[in-house]
Amino acid sequence: MSDFIVTSCSTADMPLEFFKSRNVPFVCFHFIMDGIEYEDDLGQSMPFEEFYKKISDGSKPTTSQVNAAQFVEFFEPLLKEGKDILHISLSSGLSGTYNSANIAREELMEKYPERKIMIVDSLGASSGYGLLVTSACDMRDGGSTIEETFQWLEENKLRVNHWFFSTDLTSYYRGGRISAASNIVGTMLHICPLLNMNHEGKLIPRSKYRGKKHVIEEIVTRMEEHAENKLDYSGRCYISNSACYEDARKVADLIESKFLKLDGKIMINSVGTVIGSHTGPGTVALFFYGDKRID
Repeated sequence: MSDFIVTSCSTADMPLEFFKSRNVPFVCFHFIMDGIEYEDDLGQSMPFEEFYKKISDGSKPTTSQVNAAQFVEFFEPLLKEGKDILHISLSSGLSGTYNSANIAREELMEKYPERKIMIVDSLGASSGYGLLVTSACDMRDGGSTIEETFQWLEENKLRVNHWFFSTDLTSYYRGGRISAASNIVGTMLHICPLLNMNHEGKLIPRSKYRGKKHVIEEIVTRMEEHAENKLDYSGRCYISNSACYEDARKVADLIESKFLKLDGKIMINSVGTVIGSHTGPGTVALFFYGDKRID
């Protein structure tokens, strides 16, 4: 095993057991709900079920990113242990956290010039970002150096495909991403937008479908079109959901019936409290390795 630490942010939306078992320290974003500040600590401070119920009942959480001082506090104990750090950050297209991590790096490298801190902009989010963290752990555990792992991540991060759909437009309206009229009409007609993440790590609406059944079929079709080796895809596949496990399970069942060479069963995770503050309940996100994102 290589002697460096892989770290990430809580917004990788992986289970707590994943971070413990793969030895991945993570730094928490924060959110404020009903006037109280919480850590985005994978559902420990506030269970996901409670969080999404509060949103459905009208709560409007706000979020804050990890700043440079918090990164210094997070990185420094690891450096004192004599560890080099490979940190994978939430997409710079969604947050300024990548820049904060680099500011902290510059400060700490003056103090610990013998150590290495390498920062990767995942250009990803939720369990797609988590999929990249998993690959980094696999390389570390397989004996790759920190430089080799960093280079592989830089060359392959845009191959992580992110596809999302939502069956509840309320949070999109509250966040100003759609108009009141679009929210009303979309809700009446059961419109489900399908989005993906582009090469800049930003969420882009791609199409709209009427009815949950159609959008579930379409998101699987996108995997058929874009996965590495198409139906012979043999990599990992992750799904995250915001209080709509049954919809996520339907997507997973359909994929597992079509992609017979997957690397294990599909992992279904919860969208965390920070990303979920923006999506609200009703979002299903699908992640896999495939075509490089170019637009």
